[in-house]
Amino acid sequence: MSKKTNYSYIGIAFIILVFGILFIPKIVDRISNNDVIRNESRTDYAKENKGGGTTLAYIENEGIKRQVPDFSFTNQNGETITNKDYLGKVYVIEFFFTSCPTICPRMNANLVAIQEAFKAYDDFGIASFTIDPKRDTPEVLKDYATKYGVTHPNWNFLTGDKETIYKLANEGFYIYAAENEDVLGGFEHSGNFALIDKKGFIRSRTDSYGNPIIYYRGIVSEAEVAGEDGEREEISLLKDDILKLLNE
Repeated sequence: MSKKTNYSYIGIAFIILVFGILFIPKIVDRISNNDVIRNESRTDYAKENKGGGTTLAYIENEGIKRQVPDFSFTNQNGETITNKDYLGKVYVIEFFFTSCPTICPRMNANLVAIQEAFKAYDDFGIASFTIDPKRDTPEVLKDYATKYGVTHPNWNFLTGDKETIYKLANEGFYIYAAENEDVLGGFEHSGNFALIDKKGFIRSRTDSYGNPIIYYRGIVSEAEVAGEDGEREEISLLKDDILKLLNE
């Protein structure tokens, strides 16, 4: 081996040594301070934010994830609809009545806005249960749906046995509903929506303390800063969370 070749090897070794002394500590320091993000971290972040935000919480009761109870009712077209018809779909639940003079019009106007946002999704739906089944026949529900511009094929307005509906509301979803002759309209009920995933589990985002919010306030529109009672708008949150579940 010539002296010229030896000098070349020595020069390369010297360059490598200088690089190691000067630059490797800086690279290690940047990684330690999270200035350099590993590829797997970027991938995880993209997965978490597919649809915007992190994974939604399950609603649990004594450690058991709560699912939609079995139900079977008649829709506005006279068809029998059960909870199984919604499997494979992300959907929103509400309890209302067509002659409601107070919060129902606002609730359903907000649901129409949600319908429009997801009109291209055949794996999205809405289930609206009447708490006044005596008056809210399939024919009445169909007229109501037409009046509000309901076009999504997976939006069902459901009627049936009154006691079964009230049990579903109060015990199945813990969404309050009751008859009360002393209030305007003769019925009182929650203005909340529940969000259901494709497997029938009740889901929601969490608050700043990590607790599930469970329900979404349905009576304040996106155009309002707050409702009459000071409640904040949550329709935009619901839209975001529907998209998260559709992308799961």
